[in-house]
Amino acid sequence: MTVKKITWKSLMLSCYNSKDIISPSDSGEKDSKPCQFQRLSMSDVSDRSSPLSVDDLSTSLLGSNLHVFTFAELRLITHNFARCNLLGEGGFGPVYKGFIDDKLRPGLKAQPVAVKALDLYGLQGHREWLAEIIFLGQLRHPHLVKLIGYCYEEDNRVLVYEYMPRGSLENQLFRRYSAPLPWSARMKIALAAAKGLAFLHEADKPVIFRDFKSSNILLDSDYNCKLSDFGLAKDGPEGEQTHVTTRVMGTQGYAAPEYIMTGHLTTMSDVYSFGVVLLELLTGKRSVDNSRPGREQSLVEWARPLLRDPKKLDKLIDARLERQFSNKGAQKVAALAYKCLSHQPKPRPSMGDVVKILDSVQGFEDEFVGPFVYVVPNETDGDKELFTTKDCGVEKHELHRCGWRNDQIASFFGS
Repeated sequence: MTVKKITWKSLMLSCYNSKDIISPSDSGEKDSKPCQFQRLSMSDVSDRSSPLSVDDLSTSLLGSNLHVFTFAELRLITHNFARCNLLGEGGFGPVYKGFIDDKLRPGLKAQPVAVKALDLYGLQGHREWLAEIIFLGQLRHPHLVKLIGYCYEEDNRVLVYEYMPRGSLENQLFRRYSAPLPWSARMKIALAAAKGLAFLHEADKPVIFRDFKSSNILLDSDYNCKLSDFGLAKDGPEGEQTHVTTRVMGTQGYAAPEYIMTGHLTTMSDVYSFGVVLLELLTGKRSVDNSRPGREQSLVEWARPLLRDPKKLDKLIDARLERQFSNKGAQKVAALAYKCLSHQPKPRPSMGDVVKILDSVQGFEDEFVGPFVYVVPNETDGDKELFTTKDCGVEKHELHRCGWRNDQIASFFGS
C-alpha cells in the first residue's frame, strides 16, 4: 500500500484561496473567521508516525505566502545582525530590526521587518520555533502579527515578522520618563487584543495562546495592536475533551491558578491572563513587582478585592492619567477585570463576551473625573490661589481641606 505524501502546499492552498481568510491588506474585521479546512496541528509535524515531517518545510511551504529565507539573506537584511539593530531579547532569543529591499527576491515588497533568532542555549528551542510556523503560517487576522517567513538552515532557526514600530505594550505602559498612554489608547489596545484572542478561541480547531502578557502585545505607530510570540501556544480541546493536560509553562503573574495547580489548560486560562493585562492597563502597574511592599507585589492579590467596589476605583486607576479618564468606562472595565480574574474558570466570561463589553466603552472621551483643584502658595502674603477647570463642581469642604479661609471661600462662590 502506498501512502500519499502530504505537503503544506496541498493542505494550505485551499485555505489561502478562501474568501473567509483575512489578508493583511483587508481593512474589515467583521468576517475575519478562521478558514474552514482542517488546520494542521503541532502533532502533524512533531509526531514521528506522521507522513509530514519538519524536513518537508523547505519545499512544502513554497506554495503558501511564507518565504523561506537563507541565512545569508538574513545577514544582509540585518547588516550581519548588528548590535545597533537589536530590538530586544526574550526567552526565544534576540530580535533584530532589518529591512528587505525590493531587490532581495521577486514578489517580496520592500519593508522593515523584525528578525527573531533562536538562542540555542536559551529557554526555548526548536519546538517553539516550529509552533510559530504551524500557527502563524496558517492563521491570519488583523490582530495577529504577520509571519513573513523563516530560516531553517543547519543549526539556525530564525523567524521574520512584520515590524511593529512602537514595540510592546509592556514598553509603552511601563517605561519611565515618557508621557503615559491615554485612557482611550489603553481601551483601544484592550479591545484589539481581545479580538485576537477571541479569533483563536472560536476557531473550528481552537488555539490556546498560553502566554498572553503585555510583552507579547505589539503596537504599530497608531497603537493598533497584534498578538505575537506563539511559541507556547497549544491546540485546544476537541470533541468531548474539556481541557488539554500539559506541562505548566508561561510567565509568573499571568498564569491562571487552576492551570498552575493541575496543568489543565483551557481557553479560560487565556481569559485569566487577559484579566491580568487589563489590570495592568487600569493601574499602570506590573503584574509582579518585588520592589512593592508586601502583598502589593502581586498585582492581582492586591487589586482584585478593590475591583468589586466602585468607590475604591481611585485607589486602582493609574495616577499618571491625572484623573483624565472616563469614570463610567473605568467602572465597566474594572467589573470586567474582576470577572476575568475569577479563581474558578467557569464564572469567567468568554473572549467573545469580553469583546462586546470592551466595544461598549470605546469612544468614551477622556475627561477629568471629579473636581480638579490645584493650589499654589502666593509668594507675597501667604494666601493661596485656586486654579480650577470651568464648572468643575468644587465644594466648600474641599476648599477648607486645601487651607482656604472662610472669607476666601465666600468670595470664590460670590457670597
